[in-house]
Amino acid sequence: MSQPELHSSIVALISLASGIAAKHPDMGLCQLDRLRSQGIPENQIQAAIEIARHIRDEAAQKLDAAFDEKAGSAAATAPAKEGEACCTPTASGQSCC
Repeated sequence: MSQPELHSSIVALISLASGIAAKHPDMGLCQLDRLRSQGIPENQIQAAIEIARHIRDEAAQKLDAAFDEKAGSAAATAPAKEGEACCTPTASGQSCC
């Protein structure tokens, strides 16, 4: 029994967000056109972009902190403690979890 396919707008949102988060050189620009042509509201597209950028930036910060800790840098930040949130909301309050 096969699973139903995801709606093309969901695939485009996933592709857009993952391209941004992964710093892909194409930046998901073709997905933007596809989403807009499908009538996806601009606020939903912008929310996906904001969340993807937040996750990308948060990952870079955590990677830098881990490197600093291993390198013994004075700039090292404390690692996340058990029970802390796995991610923080975006600047506008969008949840990324």
